[in-house]
Amino acid sequence: MKHAKPSLALASCGIVGLALWANAYVEQTGSRMAHAANRFLASLSPQQAERAVFPFDSPERLNWHFIPRERLGLPIKDLTPAQRSLAFGLIASGLGGSGYLKATTIMSLEQVLHELEQGRGPTRDPELYYLTIFGTPSDRGTWGWRVEGHHLSLNFVIDEGKIIAATPSFFGANPAEVREGSLRGVRTLADREDRALRLLQSLDGNQRQKAMVSPEAPSDIRAANTPQPPLDPPPGIAYAELTPDQRSLLRGLVEAYGSDMPDEVAKAWLDEIRRAGPESVRFSWAGPPDRSQPHAYRVQGPTFLIEFNNTQNGANHIHSVWRNMQGDFGIPVNAR
Repeated sequence: MKHAKPSLALASCGIVGLALWANAYVEQTGSRMAHAANRFLASLSPQQAERAVFPFDSPERLNWHFIPRERLGLPIKDLTPAQRSLAFGLIASGLGGSGYLKATTIMSLEQVLHELEQGRGPTRDPELYYLTIFGTPSDRGTWGWRVEGHHLSLNFVIDEGKIIAATPSFFGANPAEVREGSLRGVRTLADREDRALRLLQSLDGNQRQKAMVSPEAPSDIRAANTPQPPLDPPPGIAYAELTPDQRSLLRGLVEAYGSDMPDEVAKAWLDEIRRAGPESVRFSWAGPPDRSQPHAYRVQGPTFLIEFNNTQNGANHIHSVWRNMQGDFGIPVNAR
């Protein structure tokens, strides 16, 4: 029977990442991933499999990024229709329904950029999204996988059939709002932007002074392409300083990220939330309180980091990421 995603209210509002050392095990999704990965691999030719599979301890596993660049792995572009169906089955195993819709829409935005730029700039191709397997997919032992391309990077580690890491988890959108063509009006990451803005607008003068840490937004999220997140203390206003209604808005913002993951992963995150508690969770905003102007925000606690940035292309180009402050890729920070 399918279980509904639990509300973050049940977890006293802290938000953290999925981690082996917190005993946040996820069984069903890990097994589904192994099954989907093996079906995909079985469909490949030897030459394709050689491109798609790396040892689990390969440095490539930590080499994530969201920019348009050449990547290792097997792109959707080089798959047959039957193989593509299996590839998207694997991608779907790592996402909730809203996350899968976001991921496929992000891919489709490459065609929008292709039409807008008319050959200027980097190659824009909705099929240049790469699947890479690290190790041998199984319910025994440790393995991982990644799907990555421009504005999408999803990274998973599975051990003994259980997901032990699901970060970094990156979603971006350019245009953030499509303003012409057949997709006009589409805002792929509207929930991540609008919920934060509603929270900011709900703050009174003193609260807003604490939350708004800079009149100008930084040019981008921090620590892209690094194996671990930045570890500096969180700025902004603490959860304890919010009213009950404002706390609900903060929970709603976090749920916009958590609901993009599979149900079992969301449940595991909530297990960590209960362990971490909400006391040190902080929300901060940089830039004007206006989505038409360059802006950014962070939500951070002892075990998680959310960063959102919309500053490029006239504040119509979003980067957003969820990272684990205990360590991404299933690697504890103190083991670096």
